[in-house]
Amino acid sequence: MDVRRAADRALEQARSALATDEPAKAADHIAGALAHAPTLPEVHEVLGRLAARPGGGLDLFRAGPHASPGRLAARAHLLAAAGRPEDGLPLLAAASGQSPTADWAGVPWVAEPALGVRIEPGLLAQVLMRLCTRVGEPAPPTLRPYLSVVRHALAAYPEHAMLLGAGSALARRVGEFDLAVDWASRGARVRPSKLGEIWLGYAYRSAGRLPEALAALRRAVAHDPDDLSVYADIAGTLADNGRLDDALSWVDRALERDPEYDCAVHTAHRLRHRADGDLMHLVRLADYIRDHPDESHEHTDLADCCRDTPWLSGTPAAAPLPPGNAPAPAEPSDDAVRRLRQVASLSWAHPPAAYDAAMPLIMLSPSDLIALVAHPPADVAAAEVWACIGLLHNRPEEPWPDSERRRMLLGLVEGGVDRVTEAALFALIVAAWVDPAARPEVAAVVTARLAEVGSRSGARSFAELALATPALDEPARQLAAAITRTPAVPRQRGRSRLSLRWRRG
Repeated sequence: MDVRRAADRALEQARSALATDEPAKAADHIAGALAHAPTLPEVHEVLGRLAARPGGGLDLFRAGPHASPGRLAARAHLLAAAGRPEDGLPLLAAASGQSPTADWAGVPWVAEPALGVRIEPGLLAQVLMRLCTRVGEPAPPTLRPYLSVVRHALAAYPEHAMLLGAGSALARRVGEFDLAVDWASRGARVRPSKLGEIWLGYAYRSAGRLPEALAALRRAVAHDPDDLSVYADIAGTLADNGRLDDALSWVDRALERDPEYDCAVHTAHRLRHRADGDLMHLVRLADYIRDHPDESHEHTDLADCCRDTPWLSGTPAAAPLPPGNAPAPAEPSDDAVRRLRQVASLSWAHPPAAYDAAMPLIMLSPSDLIALVAHPPADVAAAEVWACIGLLHNRPEEPWPDSERRRMLLGLVEGGVDRVTEAALFALIVAAWVDPAARPEVAAVVTARLAEVGSRSGARSFAELALATPALDEPARQLAAAITRTPAVPRQRGRSRLSLRWRRG
C-alpha cells in the first residue's frame, strides 16, 4: 500500500471514530495518517476538528518519552493552532529527529516570520542542537524549513552566538555551506569560545576550505587544551586530506595527555592502520573496545577499516570451495536450522561483531552445530562458517588452552581445502580476535595450513584467511599476500550426475 492510500485509510478510520464520538480512537488514526503524509491538507483538516474540542484536543496527544513521531507532530500542530507555535516547534523537531526523511516541518506555521520572533533564541539553539545529534550528515532536505525559523530568529536576535552556531551546524548538514560559514563566523566574532570555533571549523571543512578549518580547530584547542576530542577532529581532518604524518602527530599529542581517551585511541589505531596496513592496529583497537565498552559504542573506526576486506567484513566473493566433511552422520534438527537461519549472513562489521552475532547459537549443542557443518542447509548463507563460530560459544567460560571449543575446531581444520576447513579456520581466527590467549596457537595453525596448500586450488581463500589472522608472523603474511596477488584460476567443476548418466547411456 502506498503512503497516500495508507493515509487515506487512516483518515477514513479517524472520521468514523469522530462520527461515533470516540476521540481517542480518532487521535490514534490521525497520528498514523500524519506518519504517512505529514503535510496532507486532509489530515490537518481532520486534526482541526479535534482542535475545536475543549482544551484544543491536547489531552489526546500526550508527549511522553516514547511518543511516536505522528503523535508528537499532532500535538505540535494543535499547539500552533492554539497560538503557541513556540511550544510546538520542539515537538516537531523531535519528530524530525526520530524520522528525518519525513516532511514534518513542511507546514505553513513553521515558515511564519512570527515564530522566529516568539521562540526564545536559547531554546531554539537547544532544539537545533538536539536535532543535529539525531540526524546524519548530510541530512535530508526535509530539515530545511527549520533554517527559515533560524533566519527569522536571527533577524530579531542577530548577535545570539549559540543560535548562530547551532544554525550553522544545521545549515552545513543540509548542504548550505556558505550560510554555515557565515553564521558560524558571526557567532565566533560575537562570542569567541571553544564551541564557536568548533562550529566554524566544521563549517569551513564542509565547504572544502581546509586551511581555515584547521585554523579554527586550533583556536578551539587554545580555548581548551584538555578537550582531546578536538585533537582527534584535527587528526581526522588532516588524514582525510592526505596529511597523515601531521594527523598522527596530533593523535600522539592527545595520547600524551590521556593514553586511554576513546576518541584518540580509535583515531590513532585507524590512522596507523591506514599508514602501514598492519592488522594488529585493528586487533588492538578491538581489544580496547572489548575492555572499554562504554567509551566505544559510538565509534565506527574498526568497522570502517574492515569494510570490503575478505573475512574482516564478510565472506569472499570468490566461488566456494568443495563441501568437505565433518563427523556428524545425523541431519541437523529443524530447531538448529531455524536458529542458524536467524543469525547467518554473508557480511559482518568485523570479526568480533561476527562472534557477537552468533551468540544466539549458544542454545544449540555441539552435536547440533557439527550436524549443521556436516549438512549445511542450502538456503542458509555461509552455513558452515556460522555453525563453526557458534562452536565458540560452547562452554565459553573454559580457558582457551583446555577448552572443548578449541578441541572441536582444531579437529575440523584437519581436512582438505574445502568449506569445512575454511569455516573452522575462520572460527579459530575469530577466537584469536576476541581472546588474546588464543592468538599464538591460531597463528601457528593458520601458518601451517597455508604452507600445506601452497599453490593448490583454493590456496587463495586460505591466504585471505591468513591476512585476517592476528599475530601472524611476517614471513607467513608475505606468503599470503603473494598468493592473493596471483590471478585466481577458475576451479574445475566435477562431472554432474546428469553428464555421467548421459555417458552411460
